[in-house]
Amino acid sequence: MTSLNVLISGAGVAGTTLAELLTRSGHRVTLVERAAGLRHTGYAVDFRGTAFDVLAELGILDAVRDHDTKMTGTAVLDRDGVQVDQLPAEAFAGELEVPKHVLNELLYDLTVDHVEYRFGTSIASLAQTEAAVTAELTDGSTETYDLVFGADGVYSKVRQLAFVPHSAALQHLGLSGAGFTMPNFLGLDHSGLLRAVNGTAVYLFNSADPDRLTVSLSFGTPSGALDRLDRADQEAATRAAFAGDTWHTPRLLEAMSAASDFYFSSNAQVHVDSWSTGRIALLGDAGYCAAPAAGMGTSQALLGARSLARHLATAEHPEAFARYEAELRPYVTENQANGRSAAAMFGGSQEN
Repeated sequence: MTSLNVLISGAGVAGTTLAELLTRSGHRVTLVERAAGLRHTGYAVDFRGTAFDVLAELGILDAVRDHDTKMTGTAVLDRDGVQVDQLPAEAFAGELEVPKHVLNELLYDLTVDHVEYRFGTSIASLAQTEAAVTAELTDGSTETYDLVFGADGVYSKVRQLAFVPHSAALQHLGLSGAGFTMPNFLGLDHSGLLRAVNGTAVYLFNSADPDRLTVSLSFGTPSGALDRLDRADQEAATRAAFAGDTWHTPRLLEAMSAASDFYFSSNAQVHVDSWSTGRIALLGDAGYCAAPAAGMGTSQALLGARSLARHLATAEHPEAFARYEAELRPYVTENQANGRSAAAMFGGSQEN
């Protein structure tokens, strides 16, 4: 097959996995990432089912296993903090779980010698013909590529430029939340606590670092608008949602303001009629996010990247893209149904 000049937007799991697999087929890959470097925020990521096959194909399965968080389960608490149920480790940690930054670093190390990374850069505009796609980048350069892939998350710039606006693709699931870490004042040991009260949910867990506690404060929201605001507004909304709550909540809110690793996101799904248009295609959360609560984002990213790479190895882009979508759509549809149910468990919406 002819060597292609490929542009990928997004240095997350989907983008870096696709970059690696495409370079193995002899293609030249440039990967642009809006962030200044690898991202180190976010929850741990887990793997389920055939995602293990992709890790093995990449040659990093053993290294991933070396960083297993070894979660033991999550206690479900009532309003007063009394345990009323116990969820198995698989409910949140899948069959294997590792810190998110570990997977990012493993994939970066795997690709950095043969993929051109441009951090602090994103796509400003896209224009395609039957023969190529011209991309104007925020670093001032303009280049032409054979194929362009959007692996740039829920608020994908590629999807916005070449497919539909965010408002037409995003389905908000009625839930937003703040995440951060703090000292492990509860002494949790590879375990978690989940307390849902009046449309809010506190999820606390300890995994890789025995001295740190990961905190998730979730609450009902009518839209994902808070995602686009600054930290001060996000913190204010979180405080308002948990105002008057007792238990350990005041201490958690205090730690939130001091956290250096604060981040905020909403549970949303991405729905587009087609994952490709001409020479441009979407993968991972950019094309079919199932919602963070579903716990399937990493598996979908890995499987989507492998499917795209395999079909491009045997067919030209229109047919390869069609085969990729036909193969993955049923899997994504099932995961999205599960994602709506999972968000509802945390107080969100389950509307279709």
